[in-house]
Amino acid sequence: MIVVVCPGQGSQTPGFLEPWIADPAYRTRLGELGDAAGVDLITHGTTSDADTIRDTAVAQPLIVAAGILTLDALLADGRRELVGGIAGHSVGEITAAAGAGILSAGDAMRLVGERGRAMADAAALTETGMSAVVGGTEPELLTLFDELGVLPANYNGGGQIVVAGAPDALALLAERAPRGVRVIPLQVAGAFHTHFMAPAVDRLAAVAATLRTADPTLPIWTNNDGSAVDSGTRFLELLVGQVSSPVRWDLCMESFAAAGITGLIEVAPAGALTGLARRGLKGIPSVAVKTPDELPAAFELIDQAA
Repeated sequence: MIVVVCPGQGSQTPGFLEPWIADPAYRTRLGELGDAAGVDLITHGTTSDADTIRDTAVAQPLIVAAGILTLDALLADGRRELVGGIAGHSVGEITAAAGAGILSAGDAMRLVGERGRAMADAAALTETGMSAVVGGTEPELLTLFDELGVLPANYNGGGQIVVAGAPDALALLAERAPRGVRVIPLQVAGAFHTHFMAPAVDRLAAVAATLRTADPTLPIWTNNDGSAVDSGTRFLELLVGQVSSPVRWDLCMESFAAAGITGLIEVAPAGALTGLARRGLKGIPSVAVKTPDELPAAFELIDQAA
């Protein structure tokens, strides 16, 4: 069973869409997706610098659009029927919702455009940041997080938890980390998936209420608790609430394993989730589709599972 996964914020790099829009069809498609989100994705995907595309209001639609471009190719020519399921990490849940048929591509881009702007505005209210914590034992780390006032935001599995909080608290965490634990500051604008994002939830819910949903035509798992969701309306509700709640990617990977995963394909901008899978789903073959050049390897993995 092949599971397609869609990455979240932080996976973008300057110019990463250049290889895609060398194809005029992809360029046209990216322009359409950008129009729906209200963001110039052609410029931001090719010539904008790292600081520009780190802006939450830019990064989120850029990542979802890249995933939709990949899905357009990946699930064509009968391959959709050979895929066993789909899931997204954080904002990648919007990509996954489009891939599963819950949202149209245009509505997915409308939603992510508002999500990015609302979360950027929420992040501007209080200076916060995020750090990845790698290694250690979860009970020991959770005790330390509570003591220092940092909040678990992403339980990523494979020995990684991303935490969020005030810059001084994150700096203190780096100083007090147990032996063998690495604390890696992340280049993001705020404390995502925590109560700091509560102001964004109502704005996102307002847009979500205007969207038309369908029940998924591919199995899809939620970041809320790793469970499969068979209602498009329910998935959208969970997606909105997830803005201020921790991402349980660890539980998603456990669900993939329980469902019998035999291969994993990550859509562009790929790399982060295949890296987590190497630790959390050991022995499962994976393909990271960073550019169109990786599509044949992804097609082959799907064909092998058929």
